[in-house]
Amino acid sequence: MDKNVIVGIEHGDDAAVYRLPSGEQLVATLDFFTPVVDDARDFGRIAAANSLSDVYAMGGRPLFALSIVCWPVKLGMEQLGEVMAGGSAVAAAAGIPILGGHSVDDTVPKYGLVAIGLVEPGKLTANKGAVPGDRLYLTKPLGSGALTGAIKKGLLDDAGVREVTDVMATLNDKAARAMNAAGVKAATDVTGFGLLGHLQKMMLASGTEAHVRVRDLPVIEAARALYSSGAVPGGTKRNLSHFGASAVFEAGVPAGSDLLAADAQTSGGILACVPAAGVAAFEASLRESGTLVACIGEVRAGIAGRCVFA
Repeated sequence: MDKNVIVGIEHGDDAAVYRLPSGEQLVATLDFFTPVVDDARDFGRIAAANSLSDVYAMGGRPLFALSIVCWPVKLGMEQLGEVMAGGSAVAAAAGIPILGGHSVDDTVPKYGLVAIGLVEPGKLTANKGAVPGDRLYLTKPLGSGALTGAIKKGLLDDAGVREVTDVMATLNDKAARAMNAAGVKAATDVTGFGLLGHLQKMMLASGTEAHVRVRDLPVIEAARALYSSGAVPGGTKRNLSHFGASAVFEAGVPAGSDLLAADAQTSGGILACVPAAGVAAFEASLRESGTLVACIGEVRAGIAGRCVFA
């Protein structure tokens, strides 16, 4: 492999990282998906925030982006304009331009970004590098998988739609700055594989195991109610099937905890392994920026990849 490749595909990380001749570290990633909400502009906002999240998860800052658009011509350009406007608004909030892109005619709408960024040497946060004693933090609540499934079925009221939309469209830039300030070495963002899947991948790459306090998991309450009613999206079922063997749910945890842990997120928060010495700085930075502060457990020595929920 090229000696300048710092992060490649070996551990399923959030983005590629490549050392430039100047010594700077380039972060490159792409992501796109089908609509998760009905409003076109909100879909654009969510997709853009999700795409940029991978740069933030690596401890980096985005420089610019390119659009990826798959659009049925029969839907017309007005709706597509709304999607693009939503994406542009989020890019502007991140302080970056969208410098073009590519579009194709397709039967199903899809939108996302190629995101290019930089990470300072010493600030990289890959999913390999968690060590025993690190505290586990999550910076957005769980539940978007259940709620976007409910939106598609017309089961969520307007207030619920707005709540989950705002969560998904929020950038993870403030969490990235908090990680930089706290000396975090291992992190990822929680997306389609759910908390369980992304945590398992991080622990496996790091040769450690995770202990999670279920009572401290932040959850959008409407999602908890959906799971209690028996409404389980296909993505959650697949995550449990694929990653469930690595999980231990101890006796006494509330019913449905496995479903919330496996909830397939869209544009979820940062899952950070914060060293004990950096906890105060990390929490102070999150609080100052108005970002969720949720310590959900810790990293321990043990069986690589095991995730214990107690």
